[in-house]
Amino acid sequence: MQEESPKAIFYALAANFGIAVCKFAAAAFTGSGAMFAEAIHSTADCGNQLLLLFGIKRARAPANVLHPLGSGREIYFYALIVALLLFFVGGAFSVYEGAHRLMHHEPVSNPVVALVILGVSVVLEAFSLAGAVREIRKGAPDKTLWRWFRETRESELLVVAGEDVAALLGLAIAFAAVLMTMLTGNPAYDSAGSIGVGVLLMIVAFLVAREVKSMIVGESASPEVRKAIDAHLRARPEIKRIISLITLQWGKHVVVAVQAELIDYASGRAMIDAINLIEDDLQRAFPQVRWVFFEPDVARDRGEPTAA
Repeated sequence: MQEESPKAIFYALAANFGIAVCKFAAAAFTGSGAMFAEAIHSTADCGNQLLLLFGIKRARAPANVLHPLGSGREIYFYALIVALLLFFVGGAFSVYEGAHRLMHHEPVSNPVVALVILGVSVVLEAFSLAGAVREIRKGAPDKTLWRWFRETRESELLVVAGEDVAALLGLAIAFAAVLMTMLTGNPAYDSAGSIGVGVLLMIVAFLVAREVKSMIVGESASPEVRKAIDAHLRARPEIKRIISLITLQWGKHVVVAVQAELIDYASGRAMIDAINLIEDDLQRAFPQVRWVFFEPDVARDRGEPTAA
């Protein structure tokens, strides 16, 4: 697994700050509910990115007596907070704003200005999403984005990518809503656009929160890393059989617990030296493996899992 990806977060923060300023100005000038919902969304995204940067800093805290494996998983907590903010501040507020305007039939003035701002926002959001995709492709060049979304252990990058995709789709909805309002003169389209943006944000927030929740509960290393570690250990000449292999993602690092039957050694010291060699070689081959717990044992047919 790669280091955390603050570069993608900085891309998103810069883009969303510029977008939020433009959208608020356009919302005030036009009275568009869809535009105001988009402005709130971009502001929430700026706060979310600041939270992720803070979470990355906290996750780098060294191990101590209270947290002997370090604080790497703290980033998952902040990623979950971001998903909740995206749901309630971005999504639920947009739905409320749209419903309020729909009941009061508030008009939209100067829709052309709103359309221009939305077009500029699309360009900036595309810049942010392109930065996130570049970071994704560094670690997963052959995966589809959906497969990466389901399998990644990089919670901060998952949140940024989810926000960017939601933002682009939300801009498309807002653009269509304002355009229909301009063509028909009916402000209900604008209100419906605000509701549509809100529903979209809540769906994306739910999907992101579901993935982050799984990380908080405790996920193994990604499937390809887990498979590679298992193959590496099975190829070791010192190991006769892998009895149990557990991997646990701990922020950007991985914890590995191995129970294995070794070949016969003349002494306990020779076995210890062999285990140390196995552990050192594993950490050289997989730099993300910070901790290795190796237990020599004799295989017994009790149905132990061969990998987990």
